Amino acid sequence: MNIIVLCGGLSTERNVSFVSGSNVTKALRENGHNVIMLDVFMGYGDSEQALDASIFTHTKDFDVEIPVLDGVAPDLDAIRASRADQSPCFFGPNVIQMCRLADVVFMALHGSNGEDGRIQATFDLYGIPYTGSDYLSSAISMKKDITKIYLKAAGVPVPGGIRVSKDDEDLQEQLATIKYPCVVKPACGGSSIGVSIVDKAEDLQAALDEAFSWEDTIVIEDYVGGREFSVGVIEGRALPVIEIAPVKGFYDYKNKYAAGSAVETCPAELDADKTKEMQHYAELAAAAIGLDTYARIDFLMNPAGELHCLEVNTLPGMTATSLLPQEAAVEGVNYNELCDKLIQISLEKRGC
Repeated sequence: MNIIVLCGGLSTERNVSFVSGSNVTKALRENGHNVIMLDVFMGYGDSEQALDASIFTHTKDFDVEIPVLDGVAPDLDAIRASRADQSPCFFGPNVIQMCRLADVVFMALHGSNGEDGRIQATFDLYGIPYTGSDYLSSAISMKKDITKIYLKAAGVPVPGGIRVSKDDEDLQEQLATIKYPCVVKPACGGSSIGVSIVDKAEDLQAALDEAFSWEDTIVIEDYVGGREFSVGVIEGRALPVIEIAPVKGFYDYKNKYAAGSAVETCPAELDADKTKEMQHYAELAAAAIGLDTYARIDFLMNPAGELHCLEVNTLPGMTATSLLPQEAAVEGVNYNELCDKLIQISLEKRGC
Protein backbone atom coordinates (compact mmCIF):
# COMPACT_ATOMS: atom_id res chain seq x y z
CA MET A 1 0.00 0.00 0.00
CA ASN A 2 0.98 3.64 -0.47
CA ILE A 3 0.70 5.26 2.95
CA ILE A 4 1.17 8.75 4.38
CA VAL A 5 2.05 8.80 8.08
CA LEU A 6 0.77 12.18 9.22
CA CYS A 7 2.40 13.76 12.26
CA GLY A 8 3.66 17.02 13.74
CA GLY A 9 1.03 19.75 13.62
CA LEU A 10 0.62 22.60 16.08
CA SER A 11 -0.25 20.97 19.38
CA THR A 12 1.77 20.75 22.57
CA GLU A 13 2.26 17.08 21.66
CA ARG A 14 3.95 17.90 18.34
CA ASN A 15 7.28 16.30 19.25
CA VAL A 16 5.64 13.18 20.67
CA SER A 17 3.73 12.87 17.41
CA PHE A 18 6.98 12.82 15.44
CA VAL A 19 8.30 9.95 17.53
CA SER A 20 5.05 8.00 17.08
CA GLY A 21 5.18 8.73 13.36
CA SER A 22 8.79 7.64 13.06
CA ASN A 23 8.09 4.31 14.75
CA VAL A 24 5.01 3.69 12.63
CA THR A 25 6.85 4.60 9.44
CA LYS A 26 9.66 2.17 10.21
CA ALA A 27 7.22 -0.63 11.03
CA LEU A 28 5.08 -0.14 7.93
CA ARG A 29 8.14 -0.06 5.68
CA GLU A 30 9.33 -3.30 7.24
CA ASN A 31 5.85 -4.68 6.46
CA GLY A 32 6.45 -3.94 2.78
CA HIS A 33 4.47 -0.71 2.35
CA ASN A 34 5.57 2.47 0.58
CA VAL A 35 5.48 5.10 3.32
CA ILE A 36 6.05 8.85 3.52
CA MET A 37 6.24 10.57 6.91
CA LEU A 38 4.75 14.04 6.56
CA ASP A 39 4.38 17.02 8.90
CA VAL A 40 0.78 18.19 8.50
CA PHE A 41 1.70 21.82 9.29
CA MET A 42 5.01 22.21 7.47
CA GLY A 43 4.05 20.04 4.53
CA TYR A 44 6.47 19.37 1.70
CA GLY A 45 8.36 22.17 -0.06
CA ASP A 46 7.80 25.91 0.15
CA SER A 47 4.79 26.06 -2.18
CA GLU A 48 2.24 23.92 -3.97
CA GLN A 49 3.62 21.88 -6.86
CA ALA A 50 2.52 19.19 -9.29
CA LEU A 51 2.94 15.79 -7.64
CA ASP A 52 1.75 12.35 -8.67
CA ALA A 53 1.83 8.77 -7.37
CA SER A 54 5.50 8.47 -8.29
CA ILE A 55 6.30 10.09 -4.93
CA PHE A 56 5.82 6.64 -3.40
CA THR A 57 8.71 5.21 -5.43
CA HIS A 58 11.24 7.34 -3.50
CA THR A 59 9.45 7.89 -0.23
CA LYS A 60 12.40 8.74 2.00
CA ASP A 61 13.10 11.87 -0.05
CA PHE A 62 9.90 13.35 1.36
CA ASP A 63 10.36 12.41 5.04
CA VAL A 64 10.56 15.06 7.75
CA GLU A 65 13.39 15.21 10.27
CA ILE A 66 12.62 13.80 13.72
CA PRO A 67 13.29 16.07 16.73
CA VAL A 68 14.73 14.74 19.96
CA LEU A 69 12.05 13.98 22.56
CA ASP A 70 13.59 15.81 25.53
CA GLY A 71 10.59 16.24 27.83
CA VAL A 72 10.17 19.92 26.92
CA ALA A 73 7.02 21.14 25.18
CA PRO A 74 7.66 22.71 21.74
CA ASP A 75 7.71 26.46 21.08
CA LEU A 76 4.68 26.66 18.81
CA ASP A 77 5.12 30.37 18.02
CA ALA A 78 8.61 29.68 16.73
CA ILE A 79 7.31 26.79 14.65
CA ARG A 80 4.62 28.99 13.09
CA ALA A 81 7.20 31.66 12.28
CA SER A 82 9.51 29.12 10.63
CA ARG A 83 7.06 28.01 7.94
CA ALA A 84 8.22 29.36 4.61
CA ASP A 85 4.89 30.20 3.00
CA GLN A 86 3.36 31.86 6.12
CA SER A 87 -0.06 30.88 4.82
CA PRO A 88 -3.07 31.15 7.16
CA CYS A 89 -3.99 27.61 6.07
CA PHE A 90 -3.27 24.99 8.73
CA PHE A 91 -2.29 22.39 6.15
CA GLY A 92 1.24 22.85 4.89
CA PRO A 93 2.13 22.94 1.19
CA ASN A 94 1.11 19.81 -0.73
CA VAL A 95 -0.33 17.99 2.31
CA ILE A 96 -3.84 17.49 0.96
CA GLN A 97 -2.52 16.61 -2.49
CA MET A 98 -0.13 13.99 -1.10
CA CYS A 99 -2.77 12.50 1.19
CA ARG A 100 -5.15 12.15 -1.75
CA LEU A 101 -2.51 10.15 -3.59
CA ALA A 102 -2.21 7.66 -0.71
CA ASP A 103 -4.26 4.51 -0.16
CA VAL A 104 -4.61 5.51 3.49
CA VAL A 105 -3.33 8.14 5.92
CA PHE A 106 -2.02 6.76 9.20
CA MET A 107 -2.91 9.36 11.81
CA ALA A 108 0.14 9.65 14.08
CA LEU A 109 -1.03 13.06 15.31
CA HIS A 110 -1.66 13.81 18.98
CA GLY A 111 -3.48 16.70 20.63
CA SER A 112 -5.32 19.58 18.97
CA ASN A 113 -5.90 19.47 15.20
CA GLY A 114 -5.00 15.79 15.19
CA GLU A 115 -7.41 14.45 17.79
CA ASP A 116 -10.11 17.14 17.78
CA GLY A 117 -11.84 15.92 14.62
CA ARG A 118 -11.11 18.82 12.29
CA ILE A 119 -8.58 16.97 10.13
CA GLN A 120 -10.85 13.91 10.11
CA ALA A 121 -13.77 16.04 8.89
CA THR A 122 -11.59 17.55 6.16
CA PHE A 123 -10.47 14.11 5.02
CA ASP A 124 -14.08 12.90 4.97
CA LEU A 125 -14.98 15.72 2.60
CA TYR A 126 -12.03 14.92 0.35
CA GLY A 127 -12.69 11.18 0.47
CA ILE A 128 -9.30 10.44 2.04
CA PRO A 129 -9.22 7.18 4.09
CA TYR A 130 -7.52 7.51 7.49
CA THR A 131 -6.91 5.51 10.63
CA GLY A 132 -8.66 5.99 13.94
CA SER A 133 -11.90 7.56 15.09
CA ASP A 134 -14.24 9.67 12.99
CA TYR A 135 -14.58 13.44 13.33
CA LEU A 136 -17.49 13.48 15.79
CA SER A 137 -16.14 11.00 18.34
CA SER A 138 -12.76 12.73 18.08
CA ALA A 139 -14.30 16.14 18.80
CA ILE A 140 -16.21 14.83 21.81
CA SER A 141 -13.19 13.06 23.27
CA MET A 142 -10.92 16.07 22.86
CA LYS A 143 -12.80 18.15 25.41
CA LYS A 144 -12.38 16.58 28.84
CA ASP A 145 -15.44 18.31 30.30
CA ILE A 146 -17.69 17.15 27.45
CA THR A 147 -16.25 13.63 27.60
CA LYS A 148 -17.21 13.40 31.28
CA ILE A 149 -20.83 14.18 30.45
CA TYR A 150 -20.97 11.25 28.02
CA LEU A 151 -19.15 8.92 30.41
CA LYS A 152 -21.37 9.76 33.38
CA ALA A 153 -24.48 9.22 31.28
CA ALA A 154 -23.16 5.78 30.30
CA GLY A 155 -22.46 4.82 33.91
CA VAL A 156 -18.68 5.19 33.78
CA PRO A 157 -17.36 6.68 37.07
CA VAL A 158 -15.43 9.96 36.73
CA PRO A 159 -13.88 12.39 39.23
CA GLY A 160 -16.02 15.31 40.39
CA GLY A 161 -15.02 18.79 39.30
CA ILE A 162 -15.80 21.95 37.36
CA ARG A 163 -14.87 23.62 34.11
CA VAL A 164 -13.85 27.28 34.19
CA SER A 165 -12.85 29.78 31.53
CA LYS A 166 -10.43 32.66 31.85
CA ASP A 167 -13.11 35.24 31.09
CA ASP A 168 -15.87 33.83 33.36
CA GLU A 169 -17.44 36.70 35.27
CA ASP A 170 -18.06 34.45 38.25
CA LEU A 171 -14.62 32.83 38.17
CA GLN A 172 -13.82 33.65 41.79
CA GLU A 173 -17.16 32.28 42.97
CA GLN A 174 -16.51 29.04 41.11
CA LEU A 175 -13.01 28.75 42.55
CA ALA A 176 -14.43 29.16 46.05
CA THR A 177 -16.24 25.81 45.64
CA ILE A 178 -13.06 23.81 45.05
CA LYS A 179 -12.07 21.04 47.42
CA TYR A 180 -8.42 20.30 48.11
CA PRO A 181 -6.38 18.53 46.99
CA CYS A 182 -7.41 19.03 43.36
CA VAL A 183 -6.02 18.65 39.86
CA VAL A 184 -5.88 21.61 37.47
CA LYS A 185 -5.48 20.88 33.77
CA PRO A 186 -6.23 22.31 30.32
CA ALA A 187 -9.59 21.11 29.00
CA CYS A 188 -8.18 19.93 25.67
CA GLY A 189 -4.52 19.25 26.38
CA GLY A 190 -2.67 15.97 26.32
CA SER A 191 0.50 14.31 27.61
CA SER A 192 -0.16 15.96 31.00
CA ILE A 193 1.20 19.29 29.74
CA GLY A 194 -0.02 22.15 31.93
CA VAL A 195 -1.31 19.78 34.64
CA SER A 196 -0.77 20.57 38.34
CA ILE A 197 -1.74 18.84 41.56
CA VAL A 198 -2.76 21.48 44.13
CA ASP A 199 -2.73 20.60 47.83
CA LYS A 200 -3.81 23.93 49.32
CA ALA A 201 -5.59 27.16 48.32
CA GLU A 202 -2.48 29.34 48.31
CA ASP A 203 -0.98 27.20 45.51
CA LEU A 204 -4.03 27.41 43.26
CA GLN A 205 -3.16 30.62 41.40
CA ALA A 206 0.16 29.28 40.14
CA ALA A 207 -1.62 26.17 38.82
CA LEU A 208 -4.29 28.31 37.15
CA ASP A 209 -1.64 30.48 35.51
CA GLU A 210 0.12 27.39 34.16
CA ALA A 211 -3.06 25.81 32.77
CA PHE A 212 -4.36 29.09 31.33
CA SER A 213 -1.03 29.64 29.59
CA TRP A 214 -1.99 26.72 27.34
CA GLU A 215 -5.75 27.15 26.96
CA ASP A 216 -8.52 29.60 27.91
CA THR A 217 -10.71 26.81 29.31
CA ILE A 218 -9.52 24.45 32.03
CA VAL A 219 -10.85 21.65 34.19
CA ILE A 220 -10.45 21.48 37.97
CA GLU A 221 -11.10 18.00 39.33
CA ASP A 222 -11.16 16.30 42.69
CA TYR A 223 -7.81 14.65 43.30
CA VAL A 224 -7.99 10.86 43.19
CA GLY A 225 -4.95 9.34 44.83
CA GLY A 226 -3.98 5.77 44.15
CA ARG A 227 -2.83 3.58 41.28
CA GLU A 228 -2.96 4.60 37.62
CA PHE A 229 -4.00 2.29 34.79
CA SER A 230 -4.79 2.36 31.10
CA VAL A 231 -6.84 0.06 28.89
CA GLY A 232 -6.63 -0.06 25.13
CA VAL A 233 -9.83 -0.83 23.22
CA ILE A 234 -9.74 -2.17 19.66
CA GLU A 235 -13.03 -2.65 17.80
CA GLY A 236 -14.94 -2.44 21.06
CA ARG A 237 -12.88 -5.08 22.91
CA ALA A 238 -10.63 -4.21 25.82
CA LEU A 239 -6.99 -5.25 25.80
CA PRO A 240 -5.10 -6.35 28.94
CA VAL A 241 -4.90 -3.66 31.64
CA ILE A 242 -1.56 -1.90 32.08
CA GLU A 243 -0.47 -0.17 35.30
CA ILE A 244 1.75 2.93 35.23
CA ALA A 245 3.81 3.75 38.30
CA PRO A 246 6.06 6.85 37.97
CA VAL A 247 9.39 6.48 39.71
CA LYS A 248 8.99 10.03 41.03
CA GLY A 249 6.02 12.41 41.11
CA PHE A 250 2.97 11.81 38.91
CA TYR A 251 2.62 10.65 35.32
CA ASP A 252 3.53 14.00 33.75
CA TYR A 253 5.03 14.83 30.34
CA LYS A 254 8.57 13.82 31.32
CA ASN A 255 7.51 10.59 33.02
CA LYS A 256 5.44 9.60 30.00
CA TYR A 257 8.26 9.74 27.50
CA ALA A 258 11.63 9.61 29.26
CA ALA A 259 12.98 6.07 29.43
CA GLY A 260 13.13 4.72 32.98
CA SER A 261 10.82 7.39 34.44
CA ALA A 262 7.93 5.01 35.02
CA VAL A 263 7.41 1.33 35.72
CA GLU A 264 4.74 -0.16 33.46
CA THR A 265 3.27 -3.55 34.28
CA CYS A 266 1.11 -5.47 31.84
CA PRO A 267 -0.99 -7.35 32.66
CA ALA A 268 -1.52 -5.22 35.74
CA GLU A 269 -1.36 -6.97 39.09
CA LEU A 270 -5.09 -6.92 39.85
CA ASP A 271 -7.54 -9.60 40.85
CA ALA A 272 -9.73 -10.99 38.09
CA ASP A 273 -12.88 -9.13 39.18
CA LYS A 274 -11.20 -5.72 39.25
CA THR A 275 -9.57 -6.39 35.89
CA LYS A 276 -12.94 -7.25 34.35
CA GLU A 277 -14.55 -4.20 35.94
CA MET A 278 -11.96 -1.86 34.46
CA GLN A 279 -12.12 -3.50 31.04
CA HIS A 280 -15.92 -3.26 31.16
CA TYR A 281 -15.76 0.47 31.89
CA ALA A 282 -13.22 0.93 29.10
CA GLU A 283 -15.48 -0.79 26.59
CA LEU A 284 -18.46 1.18 27.90
CA ALA A 285 -16.57 4.46 27.52
CA ALA A 286 -15.54 3.69 23.96
CA ALA A 287 -19.08 2.71 23.00
CA ALA A 288 -20.58 5.82 24.65
CA ILE A 289 -18.47 8.13 22.50
CA GLY A 290 -18.59 6.03 19.32
CA LEU A 291 -14.95 4.94 19.24
CA ASP A 292 -15.33 1.92 16.97
CA THR A 293 -11.76 1.52 15.71
CA TYR A 294 -9.20 1.93 18.50
CA ALA A 295 -8.66 4.10 21.57
CA ARG A 296 -7.10 4.09 25.02
CA ILE A 297 -8.96 4.79 28.26
CA ASP A 298 -7.12 6.00 31.38
CA PHE A 299 -8.16 5.22 34.97
CA LEU A 300 -7.20 5.86 38.58
CA MET A 301 -8.06 3.47 41.40
CA ASN A 302 -8.14 4.91 44.91
CA PRO A 303 -7.04 2.93 48.01
CA ALA A 304 -10.64 1.78 48.53
CA GLY A 305 -10.58 0.11 45.11
CA GLU A 306 -12.95 2.61 43.48
CA LEU A 307 -12.28 3.34 39.80
CA HIS A 308 -12.37 6.77 38.17
CA CYS A 309 -12.05 7.30 34.43
CA LEU A 310 -9.71 10.21 33.70
CA GLU A 311 -9.88 10.63 29.94
CA VAL A 312 -10.22 9.02 26.54
CA ASN A 313 -7.43 9.02 23.94
CA THR A 314 -8.59 8.65 20.34
CA LEU A 315 -5.10 8.45 18.79
CA PRO A 316 -2.99 6.67 21.43
CA GLY A 317 0.75 7.18 21.37
CA MET A 318 2.88 4.83 19.30
CA THR A 319 6.31 5.64 20.76
CA ALA A 320 8.71 3.03 22.12
CA THR A 321 7.26 3.56 25.62
CA SER A 322 3.60 3.92 24.61
CA LEU A 323 0.95 1.89 26.36
CA LEU A 324 -1.25 0.54 23.54
CA PRO A 325 1.60 -1.37 21.84
CA GLN A 326 2.61 -2.88 25.19
CA GLU A 327 -0.93 -4.11 25.80
CA ALA A 328 -1.23 -5.56 22.31
CA ALA A 329 2.11 -7.37 22.76
CA VAL A 330 0.71 -9.24 25.77
CA GLU A 331 -1.91 -10.69 23.43
CA GLY A 332 0.81 -11.75 20.99
CA VAL A 333 0.44 -8.85 18.55
CA ASN A 334 3.84 -7.23 17.96
CA TYR A 335 4.33 -3.58 17.01
CA ASN A 336 4.55 -4.14 13.26
CA GLU A 337 1.46 -6.35 13.29
CA LEU A 338 -0.41 -3.76 15.34
CA CYS A 339 0.29 -1.01 12.81
CA ASP A 340 -1.15 -3.11 9.97
CA LYS A 341 -4.08 -4.16 12.14
CA LEU A 342 -5.01 -0.54 12.92
CA ILE A 343 -4.99 0.25 9.21
CA GLN A 344 -7.10 -2.79 8.35
CA ILE A 345 -9.84 -2.15 10.91
CA SER A 346 -9.98 1.56 10.08
CA LEU A 347 -10.43 0.88 6.36
CA GLU A 348 -13.10 -1.73 7.09
CA LYS A 349 -15.07 0.71 9.27
CA ARG A 350 -15.03 3.24 6.45
CA GLY A 351 -16.03 0.73 3.81
CA CYS A 352 -12.72 0.90 1.97
